[in-house]
Amino acid sequence: MITNNLLLDVQDLRVTFKTPDGDVTAVNNLTFSLNAGETLGIVGESGSGKSQTAFALMGLLADNGRISGSAKFNGEEILNLPESQLNRLRAEQIAMIFQDPMTSLNPYMKISEQLMEVLMLHKGMDRNTAFEEAVRMLDAVKMPEARKRMNMYPHEFSGGMRQRVMIAMALLCRPKLLIADEPTTALDVTVQAQIMTLLNELKTEFNTAIIMITHDLGVVAGICDNVLVMYAGRTMEYGTAEQIFYTPSHPYSMGLIKAVPRLDEQGEELLTIPGNPPNLLHLPSGCPFQPRCLKATQNCLKTPNLDRLPDQRLRACFISAEELIRGNA
Repeated sequence: MITNNLLLDVQDLRVTFKTPDGDVTAVNNLTFSLNAGETLGIVGESGSGKSQTAFALMGLLADNGRISGSAKFNGEEILNLPESQLNRLRAEQIAMIFQDPMTSLNPYMKISEQLMEVLMLHKGMDRNTAFEEAVRMLDAVKMPEARKRMNMYPHEFSGGMRQRVMIAMALLCRPKLLIADEPTTALDVTVQAQIMTLLNELKTEFNTAIIMITHDLGVVAGICDNVLVMYAGRTMEYGTAEQIFYTPSHPYSMGLIKAVPRLDEQGEELLTIPGNPPNLLHLPSGCPFQPRCLKATQNCLKTPNLDRLPDQRLRACFISAEELIRGNA
């Protein structure tokens, strides 16, 4: 999955938080890569470390967070950069769309002022030029009557429209990497589909690489080239979207896929993963998923290595991949 177009290379990323109850490792030795123009889906339940991975890359961790490992963007290390360099990186190279567009937009400022501020601050544009460029970007994200809506406030927009504003704002400086953290969580399924289609189109138009963070495997099916499945801060499985969706080789990947409702299986009982995600302060011995895994054995009380299979995907599991794939067929 690494080519000459390598844009982001993350090796052994570890994010730890100091708390009154002890250190919490939210991301544990995470390794992945992303090429220019590709989309990587990072999936897993709440608390699996998806968002903290993004915050670490963006330099947005809480004050009690500590990062180790390496993350190279265009060959340059970006972890633990000074604030001035981080601001330049976030302005010109990497942008992020957050979960809730209502809390991300300033309710007291018109949309025009919020979009123009980005261009005036980071691109040195005058007000008129910034206004016209902002209108063009709203048009690019399929905002109806873009010019008219520039003079409106966030509360005058629907949830889907606010998310389009956030996407437009993120793309104003033509970043090489766009990180989308649960961008469709608060939206109904119709608007979800529209936003995912829009991101796919923008990826093609601007050749932007995307990291799509979500708990829902169904959301990434139509947009992602590769998928990283996380649980309790660790990689469970990492491969192409086709491998993960059609021949998952880890019990957790299988559980996530089977928990997605399907129109062609009406009347079938919806399968769920038993139990709850672990407390990161008190992780179980060995594989963190073993207390909830229906296929766990005594071997799973040891920590599995992240091994590469013949088809080049990575997985951390003691159970034979062939057995799991055959049993899931």
